[in-house]
Amino acid sequence: MPLRVVTGSITDLDVDAVVNAANSTLLGGGGVDGAIHRAAGPGLLTECRGLGGCLPGQAKLTGGYDLKARSVIHTVGPVWRGGNRGEDAVLASCYREAMRIARARGLRSIAFPAISTGVYGFPKTRAARIAARTIRDELKAGEEMEVLLCAFSAPDAAILQAALDDLNEEN
Repeated sequence: MPLRVVTGSITDLDVDAVVNAANSTLLGGGGVDGAIHRAAGPGLLTECRGLGGCLPGQAKLTGGYDLKARSVIHTVGPVWRGGNRGEDAVLASCYREAMRIARARGLRSIAFPAISTGVYGFPKTRAARIAARTIRDELKAGEEMEVLLCAFSAPDAAILQAALDDLNEEN
């Protein structure tokens, strides 16, 4: 499966698109969102201002500007509220919508951060399982798209890798 875990900053990846775990304004923030905006430069903020924000579970495409990535797919994950308010479905939608945009644009490589696991508080192991399963389900048989799950730290990479390993054992 063309799905693997990498460790480091998503801003350093040379891929067709990086996914930004954005807030609903798309105007930058903390965590990966702030890092992507800082690395991409002011052109990204200017383009995002014209998008009118983004609802949780949806995704929007912009240019990559000063990033190595040619594009940024912004998606807004759910804020964790205990798990019984549709958080899993919204998180899965983030991954599906980003994959849909990548496929529609003919992108061959995409890198995802762990969406909603920072300040939005989504449990990391649960989020990793949703990410792995949703991406696997979205990858079409024979599709030539490389998908990276990017973790900033080794402990987070281990969580993502365990989710992939569990998924592979199911098949």
